Amino acid sequence: MRFSIEGEYPVLRCYLNKGETIKTSAGAMSWMDGEGFDTEVTTGGIMKGLGRMLAGESLFFSYYTARLDNQEIVFASSLPGKIVNIKMGGKTFIGQKSAFLASEKTVEMETVFTKRFSSGLLGGEGFILQKFSGFGELFLEADGALFDYELRSGESLLVDQGHVFLFEESVRYEIETVKGMKNVLFGGEGLFLVRLIGPGKVTLQSMPIANLAGKIIPYVPSKD
Repeated sequence: MRFSIEGEYPVLRCYLNKGETIKTSAGAMSWMDGEGFDTEVTTGGIMKGLGRMLAGESLFFSYYTARLDNQEIVFASSLPGKIVNIKMGGKTFIGQKSAFLASEKTVEMETVFTKRFSSGLLGGEGFILQKFSGFGELFLEADGALFDYELRSGESLLVDQGHVFLFEESVRYEIETVKGMKNVLFGGEGLFLVRLIGPGKVTLQSMPIANLAGKIIPYVPSKD
């Protein structure tokens, strides 16, 4: 499979040869060669499908298999931001619940929760995450720009949940309550933050969809 990531509002353009397959959440394909693909829609297991629904993804995966060589299929990002390619090579990553765009069929995806479910639930956006593992090409979409940190063992970052995009499995993830009533009421950061603890690589995103929606909603006309 050949691919390129193009455009200011990016698209993932893939070229598959006969017999090659790419998978995505059902409904995420943007355009493709009209007669070049066989399509199969499956849950990949009902429990895995239900887990994806909890994460805000589709219950189903769509698998596109090329009938001929050099067949084009394109996936567009859903928001202004970036499309990221990861060559898995047997590694495991934890990502935000809406990060998945597409992958080769050899990449596994499952829904995971924070260790303390109640804390994660109260934390809002981030208690449901996605775990990616296996081999092959993985493509994720991020909100806004991306910033990388390489944390040493025991080193930590304290982050607003919506800004967490991706981290290596070796990084621990904890939810902390903001201390001090004035900080809670007037700090503007919400009641909970995420502490990411090394070792491992962490990638943060600059424009979480929840923050963007919060800026837009006041300008949406409402019925009297």
